[in-house]
Amino acid sequence: MTDTTDDIAEEISFQSFEDDCRLLGSLLNDVLQREVGQAFVDKIERKRVLSLCSCNMRSAGIGIGVEGEDGCRLPDLIDQQLSFQISQMTLQDAVTVARAFSHYLNLMSIAETHHRVRKARNTVHLSKSCDDIFNRIIQTGVPPDDLYNTVCKQEVEIVLTAHPTQINRRTLQYKHIRIAHLLEFNDRPDLSHEDREMLIEDLVREITSLWQTDELRRHRPSPVDEARAGLHIVEQSLWKAVPQYLRRVSAALKKHTGRPLPLTCTPIRFGSWMGGDRDGNPNVTSKVTRDVSFLSRWMAADLYIREIDSLRFELSMNRCSEELAKLAYESLQKESSLEDRHYEGRDQSVHRSHQKNPDQQMSPLPSQLPVGADMPSCTECNDGDSQLPILEFPRPDYTKSEIEDDQNSAISVSLTKDSVQNFPKTFANGNVTADECSASSSSLQSAGLGCSSAPSTPRSNFMNSTQAMRRKLFAESDVGRSSFQKLLEPRVPQWPEIAPYRLVLGDVREKLIKTRRRLELLLEGLPCDYDPSDYYETSEQLLEPLLLCYASLQSCGSVILADGRLADLIRRVATFGMVLMKLDLRQESGRHSETLDAITKYLDMGTYSDWDEEKKLEFLTRELKGRRPLVPPSIEVVADVREVLDTFRVAAELGSESLGAYVISMAANASDVLAVELLQKDARLAVSGELGRPCPGGTLRVVPLFETVKDLRGAGSVIRKLLSIDWYREHIITSHNGHQEVMVGYSDSGKDAGRFTAAWELYKAQEDVVAACNEFGIKVTLFHGRGGSIGRGGGPTYLAIQSQPPGSVMGTLRSTEQGEMVQAKFGLSQTAVRQLEIYTTAVLLSTLQPPQPPRDHKWRDVMEEISRISCDHYRSTVYENNDFPQYFEEATPQSELGFLNIGSRPTRRSQGSKGIGQLRAIPWVFAWTQTRLVLPAWLGVGTGLRWACEKGYKEELQAMYKEWPFFQSTIDLIEMVLAKADVPISKHYEEVLVSPSRQKLGEELRVELCRTEKYVLIVSGHERLSENNRSLRRLIESRLPYLNPINMIQVEILRRLRQDDDNHKLRDALLITINGIAAGMRNTG
Repeated sequence: MTDTTDDIAEEISFQSFEDDCRLLGSLLNDVLQREVGQAFVDKIERKRVLSLCSCNMRSAGIGIGVEGEDGCRLPDLIDQQLSFQISQMTLQDAVTVARAFSHYLNLMSIAETHHRVRKARNTVHLSKSCDDIFNRIIQTGVPPDDLYNTVCKQEVEIVLTAHPTQINRRTLQYKHIRIAHLLEFNDRPDLSHEDREMLIEDLVREITSLWQTDELRRHRPSPVDEARAGLHIVEQSLWKAVPQYLRRVSAALKKHTGRPLPLTCTPIRFGSWMGGDRDGNPNVTSKVTRDVSFLSRWMAADLYIREIDSLRFELSMNRCSEELAKLAYESLQKESSLEDRHYEGRDQSVHRSHQKNPDQQMSPLPSQLPVGADMPSCTECNDGDSQLPILEFPRPDYTKSEIEDDQNSAISVSLTKDSVQNFPKTFANGNVTADECSASSSSLQSAGLGCSSAPSTPRSNFMNSTQAMRRKLFAESDVGRSSFQKLLEPRVPQWPEIAPYRLVLGDVREKLIKTRRRLELLLEGLPCDYDPSDYYETSEQLLEPLLLCYASLQSCGSVILADGRLADLIRRVATFGMVLMKLDLRQESGRHSETLDAITKYLDMGTYSDWDEEKKLEFLTRELKGRRPLVPPSIEVVADVREVLDTFRVAAELGSESLGAYVISMAANASDVLAVELLQKDARLAVSGELGRPCPGGTLRVVPLFETVKDLRGAGSVIRKLLSIDWYREHIITSHNGHQEVMVGYSDSGKDAGRFTAAWELYKAQEDVVAACNEFGIKVTLFHGRGGSIGRGGGPTYLAIQSQPPGSVMGTLRSTEQGEMVQAKFGLSQTAVRQLEIYTTAVLLSTLQPPQPPRDHKWRDVMEEISRISCDHYRSTVYENNDFPQYFEEATPQSELGFLNIGSRPTRRSQGSKGIGQLRAIPWVFAWTQTRLVLPAWLGVGTGLRWACEKGYKEELQAMYKEWPFFQSTIDLIEMVLAKADVPISKHYEEVLVSPSRQKLGEELRVELCRTEKYVLIVSGHERLSENNRSLRRLIESRLPYLNPINMIQVEILRRLRQDDDNHKLRDALLITINGIAAGMRNTG
């Protein structure tokens, strides 16, 4: 709900939101009447009314203390009646009901997002916007220059990942976007009655299309499919959002500091793991990584071509600077030379054709052009010795009148030496005077080259024969096709009329087309011998002519034009480069150890993994200092090792221009980092030797990822050990500008020890890593591996950044956005702009005004004890209770999640392994979210807080909540999850699906949930959950009448499926309910 896309305190206008919900619900009802009939719509409505009655009674506290004849409370009796009706339904009817409620929940989500966008658009002083935060910072006394420099130096990278939590097919996502656009159009006050009727018809068509579309993915996506989906996010929203966002930053900077954002400065960039994350995913191979990198570059070139086409149309003016005029002329010269060679080849072809057809009647071509025939009518004639190339302007339709009217310009245009010297001046002014034209015409007439009324001269005979030849060539050869292209982009043979910007941008376009074509050849594995000067490899190459155009417009007084589409394109190039999103590589540390085992065994050096840490470091450091490759070209290794070596080879071939960081998951020691540095160095030496030149770009940043609680506790020590090694410290300074990047993982730490303990250990680990880097004078960037749900580190962006330890966010930050969060935050350009602003302002505040540390050291001691007790309770339940694994399997749809086809990655790290330890964090959280118990986010917290309160720390906890941002954020996020948990629904799963011998465990879990709610409210001082976020509470309550029946249908389908586990219809029905619950909860795992 609001935790997926916006800040915890942001509100929406419920009146207009509910109006849109009623409109969409009414249209869905109309569609259902046509599709399934009025009788069945009435059945659906009865289910909704029963569910609504139960929800309203619980919300109002009505009937909670009144028991029926069998001891049940009234809301429970209504739920039992609803559950009974569902159990009596046929499978087809149950699926239809689930689909109807699921679609309504999705439509409600669309309306909610739309009204957040609407509120942001209509709010003059929007909270957490650049204007708001810049003003707040200036008001606190920060000098404008400090604000300006901090914003300009800010480096935030948002990394999109393919974690399998996006439940909706991309087809449905696009339909949802179209409905959102229609709602936006519906807000317009100037719509006529006819316009509004047409809009309603369009909405009906979209909803009908939704209903008739299969919700399920029938095939598991490949890593390339996932990467393509990520690129579509760039195309559909980020491409438009980034210039809008940067304009806002620039405008706010100019308002508060007097200076706009530099044109090529971008506080935010994007990275990707899609096609590079091979940790536990055998489907991501070295070939996949190469192909995805080329595909990303291809998409970048394609998007730039579209922008250049629009920009060429806009920049039609003639006035320009001398520098641009010279570049335009060079571009024209180059084109003239190419066309000259083209026509020479064509003339030879014509000559051969004439030899083959001697009877063909054709005027003979002269062996040599007459003197001065290559002179245009607007230039002064000299002695005819011009050696400049000829620029042809072909005409596709050669009529007699054109030949008679355009004898001086239809054949060729060239420049004399004098005109070349005067060209930049003439071009820069954009004018040629009438006297100059008259003088040029007189000169040509005196040379016998001007227009003449004589019926027949050598010049006119030559032109007539040439025109006839071209007409024939146009009809009989391939020239027609190339001429047709030039018909679409006509060129005018008069210097004063040629727009210099169009010439320069035309050259840029040609190079981009060749760039795109080269990538197509590389993707197809075909030979590609393009000259490097013919295509773009780096963003600097593309920026050079664009910046020249910008400077030219400014120098000519056309600042308003420069700051339009051209500035937007320059900012896109600065942000996206030539790759859109640099691709990170990720692999588990154990795979690198296996590779070094194979190498050391082949070299008779022993087994690398058997060595102690000091011996490993000694060996790795010695080899890193050497200049020879370690891996022999003839080495024979098993397939898994070969894949690791091939990955490093691809990384060497692509380099840092295409790739970002190399992330080592499950990193625990300094040797894990040096092992990757060695394998990377070895691959670069090998590739460089084969190419005969250095590898492209620089070495990749090697980033250790600390995930488990044990590894987080040792993170600072690992970084200290690394930086104490002279070779490594020098490498960081020279190769990475003195910057060390460290990644911390939220998912596995939460699954390992519980949400509360994970949050505290992450906080301490960041403090320790920052301190370690400061000791050696090294800057640090922390990379946050956040998931979408609270249990995996998710939550409002602003709140998360503002609660980091002081000094951990010093102008730099990397953070993942995963699965359904990518679409929720960046699926619409308006929401993307808002998210980018929030990232920028949150990082800026954390840099200039870092959050407060714990006021009293006693607070840290209290946190340590709460964490220890919370962790002990969590682990004793999840890992030490023998009944828990089976309870988890029975009470949740975890076993059936594998049928979803929502990602290319397996659900377990080791296939065939059992137990919760090998289960990935995503299906762990996903399964509990489906049952509405949301256990990973709160288990153990209530026990820890109860201990603190019973020990007399209640006032301390309340002070910590008010004064310590980290603690307040942690409590608020847990409170948000508790508001979305539902005890009656989770109990229903247990009663129907769990064997009686294990139901006692479920009762204990629900007691712990209630305990957690009680003590969270004591600490926060709230009377009820989400008291500080009434918007969230109201949104939750509005969804329950549709969400609860889907949960009950899922329970019934699970009961039937576990009696007939090969029934594919039941599987499909289950997956539909999973989709519906995910839509209602607004997140998955």
